Amino acid sequence: MTLWPAGPLNRALLIAAVAVVLGTGGYVSYDRWLAEDPACAPGVAKRGPRYECVGVTDGGYVFAPSLKQVTDRIKAENDSVVGKSPATIALMIPMISDTQAEQQEYVEQVQGAYLAQYRANHQANGKQPPIRLVLANPGRGYKEWRTVADQLARAAADKKENLRAVTGINISITETEEAVRYLTKDKGIPVVAGPMTADDIKNTAADPHRYPGLARIAPGNTDQADALASYGSDIKPAETLVVEDIREGDNYLASLRQTFERLAKGAPNAPETFRSPPDFNDEGNLANDFHQMVPDICSSDAKTIYFAGRPVQLRLFLVELSNRNCNKPYTVISAHASTLTVDEKFADQWGALTKGAGIILRYPGLAHPDAWGDRSTTPTGGSRAALKELTDLVQKLGTKEPDSIGPANLTDGRSIITYDAVSTAIAGIRNDAVGNVRMPSLSEVADSWLRLHGNNRVEGASGWICLDQYGNPYNKTVSIVHLDPTTKTAVFDGIAWPAGRAPDPNCSIPN
Repeated sequence: MTLWPAGPLNRALLIAAVAVVLGTGGYVSYDRWLAEDPACAPGVAKRGPRYECVGVTDGGYVFAPSLKQVTDRIKAENDSVVGKSPATIALMIPMISDTQAEQQEYVEQVQGAYLAQYRANHQANGKQPPIRLVLANPGRGYKEWRTVADQLARAAADKKENLRAVTGINISITETEEAVRYLTKDKGIPVVAGPMTADDIKNTAADPHRYPGLARIAPGNTDQADALASYGSDIKPAETLVVEDIREGDNYLASLRQTFERLAKGAPNAPETFRSPPDFNDEGNLANDFHQMVPDICSSDAKTIYFAGRPVQLRLFLVELSNRNCNKPYTVISAHASTLTVDEKFADQWGALTKGAGIILRYPGLAHPDAWGDRSTTPTGGSRAALKELTDLVQKLGTKEPDSIGPANLTDGRSIITYDAVSTAIAGIRNDAVGNVRMPSLSEVADSWLRLHGNNRVEGASGWICLDQYGNPYNKTVSIVHLDPTTKTAVFDGIAWPAGRAPDPNCSIPN
């Protein structure tokens, strides 16, 4: 049986048809392969339902356009230490956000990390080893943390990479708790958390090895509450009210609720509650909830409102509270409210703070450039020299020029606290690089946290970093600030201490 008629012409048509089919099939396969190619760059690949580029880069890949200038500087600095046996430090934070305010925070944190690397390599009297910095993007909400953590574990085991610490960890949620536990307990990698304040992601006397090798440098929510209580000792509990987010699965919110409920103990009214969407950057219908909440706030005796929620929800609450019918002034106390200074949706809402009888928004800042400025008179707990060193670096490198890190701002404290986190990791690494030891082991770096107190404390730009035996900062200074609707900035009010007083000159930690 003949499937195709014989003859030269028919044979030519058959060959052409086959070529078309193969060519089309090849084109379709090639096009589909390109569309589904997961590679973004070496060490970085598309993952998750949004195909976000996550992974680890030495600066050769730019995660977001706003990060390009500082990423280019990191790449150049890393290239300059090639062949000099550097120690690698990773900054592990999300690098991409859908909101302008959050993206700006990521830029500030990467800038802070680079400034610490630059200082270590150029302004530390040639101390060894040189520092290499890599950027580790675990994706939005740290959803791809496990993939990135495994990459970092391989870098820690690689004699050429010599990863010796992971820094960053900038939010307190279930995913970051799991990432910290995996890195420290399962992989033995030291971690220095940056702007992470939840009270339940730390080592304690009751559970000293829950996260072996974890160091924290930001005061936790309880420490911040103790500092606020000291600063606001004239606040009467009978004139307070708590407004709190009851969404589950968020360590920060759970810790903040407990903190503010303790400060408001004795308040006559139960907390006003709301539930934010799973994505805490989603506004949902919460403006409606807050609108219904305001009349009950007005009818209460409250003068001070403790708001336990994240910045997006705080913005919505302030706008609704400003539209109240009662002519009462309020002080709203929250946490990390500095995000509002870069929130484009708040740019036209600053009037909410001056409308009617007015609202004072006060919060404990992670750090503030005025805390240890030239006018500081506090003799202990912080270093004017350390802060000036950072501000000088920002003046030198924080410009729009092509060879700079881009415009830099220290006011909201995120650059400062990240700079201090990376500086603390560098101190731990270099304190062990003595004698014949050129590159300390992971366990040696983790053990070095035990010695970062007293005269061996880290002179942080945010204040003294004196780690206790569990890796937590003892009596770390808290900058109390408020948002000024005139200048649209965070204005420094004063310093407060978790212990109610400044540390002694030796930063002694009581038993």
